[in-house]
Amino acid sequence: MPRTTTRAPDPDWTDPECPVARTLDLVGDRWSLLVVRDAMDGARSFTEFQRRTGIARNILTDRLRKLTAHGLLAQRTAPSGRRQEYVLTDAGRDLFPVILTLRQWGERHAFVPGETHSTLVDQHGIRVPEIAPAGADGTPLGTETTHVQKTR
Repeated sequence: MPRTTTRAPDPDWTDPECPVARTLDLVGDRWSLLVVRDAMDGARSFTEFQRRTGIARNILTDRLRKLTAHGLLAQRTAPSGRRQEYVLTDAGRDLFPVILTLRQWGERHAFVPGETHSTLVDQHGIRVPEIAPAGADGTPLGTETTHVQKTR
């Protein structure tokens, strides 16, 4: 079931009526998606995000603020009680299929055959199957079988 958020329209949307453009306005730079990727993989602290990504402190600060302001991450007190940590919200966790699709595209197209790369596996160590969009009747979907329709 789709969720709705109540948020004032941003006058700086790239394309106010396009969900793809709005999403890219929120998470379309590489650092934001890498922070989300690492949060999905268990990173919580500023130091962890910086160590994993190699991102400059000022850029990481900006991305964490932006992701928190847009409801993809939430800040909370760490279990130690001494620091703040960042955790994915429902909206942030909803990016999992996006990250997975980017990963799978990268596995197919960003490496030469035989080149070493990471692979996502489930809790049993089995490689996650390829995502393949399908219609309500199970028919595979692609650019030839879909089109954009405006809604209200």
